Amino acid sequence: MFEVLVYLYENYWRPDACPEPKQLSRKLSAVGFEPEEIQDALRWLDGLASSAESVTGSPVQGSMRIYTEGEREVLDEQSVGFIAFLESAGVLPAPMREMVIDRACAVGAGTIDLEDLKIIVLMVFWSLGEEPDALILDELFVDPGDRLIH
Repeated sequence: MFEVLVYLYENYWRPDACPEPKQLSRKLSAVGFEPEEIQDALRWLDGLASSAESVTGSPVQGSMRIYTEGEREVLDEQSVGFIAFLESAGVLPAPMREMVIDRACAVGAGTIDLEDLKIIVLMVFWSLGEEPDALILDELFVDPGDRLIH
């Protein structure tokens, strides 16, 4: 699924530049993605769109995010630390943080690798039509040995 998300990020500027789901599914299939991988990615993207619509509000100064037991099963110490780093750098406001956590939990594959979490963060920015700060964007790049995002 994450390979499909990387492909979408690299090939479409923003979600509204993507074709309709049926046509997008055909294009992804033509590129060589497996049907199950495509369907998982499209379902995940539907959830991302819903999350973007439902997460609102502004950060409360001095507040602290407490992770639930279920969230801690998905996000290990390294992932929680990375989210905290993005928050403290001022590039991941609370509503976007909640989208990241929601989408990480929606993957449903146990603990998320940090590289996959970085893709989720990029997709949250992408879904809102925003690009992360250039310095933070470097932190979000996945190791070229695994997947290349540029």
